[in-house]
Amino acid sequence: MRNFSESLSSLSRRSKISLQIGLDMTSIALSFMAAMLFRLESLFFLGRSEVWLTLLVTVVATLVTLQISGLYRALVRYLTSRILATVAKGAVVAGVVLYAAGLYFGANLPRSVPIIFGMFVFISVGGLRFVVRYYFRRPLRGGKQPVLVYGAGEAGLQLLNALVHGREYAPVGLVDDNPNLQGMAVGGLRVFPPGQLPRLVEQTGAQVVLLAIPSIGRARRREIVSQMAELQLEIKTIPGMADIISGKAKISELRVVSAEDLLGRDPVAPDAELIRENIEGKVVMVSGAGGSIGSELCRQIITQKPEALILYDVSEYALYATGLELTETATRMKYKLRIVPILGSVQQVRRLEKTIKSFDVQTIYHAAAYKHVPLVEENVIEGIRNNVFGTQAIAAAARKAGVESFIMISTDKAVRPTNVMGASKRLAELICQAYAQEPGGTVFSMVRFGNVLGSSGSVIPRFRAQIEAGGPITVTHKDINRYFMTIPEAAQLVIQAGAMGKGGDVFILDMGEPVKILDLAMSMVRLHGLTPYIAEHPDQIAPEKGDIPVCVTGLRKGEKLYEELLIGNDPSPTRHPRIMTANEVSLPMAELTAVLERLFAACERFDVPAILGILHELPLDYVPTSDVISDLLWGEAGAILTQPQAVGDVLG
Repeated sequence: MRNFSESLSSLSRRSKISLQIGLDMTSIALSFMAAMLFRLESLFFLGRSEVWLTLLVTVVATLVTLQISGLYRALVRYLTSRILATVAKGAVVAGVVLYAAGLYFGANLPRSVPIIFGMFVFISVGGLRFVVRYYFRRPLRGGKQPVLVYGAGEAGLQLLNALVHGREYAPVGLVDDNPNLQGMAVGGLRVFPPGQLPRLVEQTGAQVVLLAIPSIGRARRREIVSQMAELQLEIKTIPGMADIISGKAKISELRVVSAEDLLGRDPVAPDAELIRENIEGKVVMVSGAGGSIGSELCRQIITQKPEALILYDVSEYALYATGLELTETATRMKYKLRIVPILGSVQQVRRLEKTIKSFDVQTIYHAAAYKHVPLVEENVIEGIRNNVFGTQAIAAAARKAGVESFIMISTDKAVRPTNVMGASKRLAELICQAYAQEPGGTVFSMVRFGNVLGSSGSVIPRFRAQIEAGGPITVTHKDINRYFMTIPEAAQLVIQAGAMGKGGDVFILDMGEPVKILDLAMSMVRLHGLTPYIAEHPDQIAPEKGDIPVCVTGLRKGEKLYEELLIGNDPSPTRHPRIMTANEVSLPMAELTAVLERLFAACERFDVPAILGILHELPLDYVPTSDVISDLLWGEAGAILTQPQAVGDVLG
């Protein structure tokens, strides 16, 4: 049969149509004979010429009707039930023409024969095609991986049809939590309740579940995935409804369910007025535009119809890639705006001033920063220069040029920091707060939030790479937790928070509940259909316990066990349910400037202990996890120490 199917497939399109017409002609003739035999129970009518004339006219009329209806344009391999309507038209015409021709030629046909004949035509012509379709598709089933589809709605049915035509998966069952669908057949498969999953897995051998519920929220998705946690199934999903509707993705584009799909909450619809307040019709500048947060800010900014978007970044490739992507998007979506890539560091005051003045920038989103905790801990000078003095430079340039709004992207690590990166970001907040107290037209505000899913340096891409490499996954502490939010939601909230700024505001984004990193690692392994297990050390791997070991390696330099978003405990609500504002300690500009001058001088001298000492002096609540200086160049800089020592020993 396989050779027969391949032989049919190799025929030209014209030959295939001719073959179909020949088979339909035979089917119609046999249907007439069967109808007459069924009614008269004899074959004596075969000897009458008027009967054959009637049949001839009927066959021709039926074939012409089927041709006009488009039956012969349809590919048999991809037929759906919709083709039955076309066949039904032909069957009705066949019955009517048989009756009329019989009267015209005097064939004296029984009155019930045209009705029986029409039914036989419908069954034979339509049924033949579905039989052929079955044999065309059957060879593709060999070697396919059996899968269960979770979701028996419209999306599930579309996915079933896509899988049938594909060569990778063979659907063997449907699962849905809707009681009205359970027990019914959809697309030829029975729908089972979720409680039957273990039995279905055992009976069918399926090791993959495909989620076909594109409009589902994260909370419900977490519930479904947790139900399958112990079954060691690989869970894949179709794209979200928004991507399907917009044409960005097809329903057949399956991917593994990721941690990003499960973490965080279902986002709140953005406030349209807040989203466009600082953007629509204005010249907007984003520092760090090539970074994960900066680039997402840019993507959302261009949808709000700014007059121009200035991309400012020190990374040549990041700037090029982001600029190219935004330009292509703007062209495709017919956005009318100018996209300007400017290569430069936020530490270059004159370049910043020139950029802001040249394009009459009205809104600045300051996302440029070094944010990797261990790296900044080992490169203190550059971390301070970029995060602190870079913020001072761009804030000063914004105020000098009369920029309307300046929004700084901060971090939860600025709250009671235990590392230089967090302390530098809190000091950057103090700079913005001080500028907000000065007379001038620029509104300075800050937005503080936790980790964003998929950002550069995020733990999730690292875990994913470790899983793909076969493990082990490394977690720094069993109890460490973090707040998580998706990049698009974080960027949306940043834009909305900035629109509510009055001057000196420290906005706090509602990050939901913190996530235990160890639990996150275990969940990611299970999502790949593998079994995780705890190994106290990478040298203690025991394959008999599972597939992927999860090892606890100890906290890294400057790393906190728990992150916070507030220094005080008095956040105030705003008009947006996910955004709060905090009243944080600030310093007047004169006092802060004097400290910044000392800090800058210490950077110039490469005096790391002096820098750390100044951070201790400021109202940052800076409490490092260790007194040991971790800067990699400190002992090589010709300074007092030649080996890392305690800060207290140096400061005396």
